[in-house]
Amino acid sequence: MALGRFTVHAGDFRTGNEHQFLRGKLIMKKRKGFFRERIKLEAVETVEMASEEAVKRLGGTIGWGVAGAVILGPIGLLAGLLAGGKGKDVTFVCRLKDGRKFLATAPSAMFTELQNGTFRFE
Repeated sequence: MALGRFTVHAGDFRTGNEHQFLRGKLIMKKRKGFFRERIKLEAVETVEMASEEAVKRLGGTIGWGVAGAVILGPIGLLAGLLAGGKGKDVTFVCRLKDGRKFLATAPSAMFTELQNGTFRFE
């Protein structure tokens, strides 16, 4: 089971690396205040890898700055590989059923588990 911290870049939660994925729950730091919110995977509507198209669909909520960062992502990835970075991180967009959303980066194992936990047969 993957667990650990991940970084939120933009959205309806506080930006930074104070967020965790633990025992099948997202533990998110609210925008204001000290408290964290535990979100079960059943409350997650979608989790998709961030692409330029996915970020544009978020519209003005997250803003053009994030779209620019996603566009430069491959250059950043290449620089990280050349610098000898370990592991692979995945930037993704997560939408909750209550309408909140966020853009975050997590280790690939954590992203895979998050996606598996939200996979539903229709």
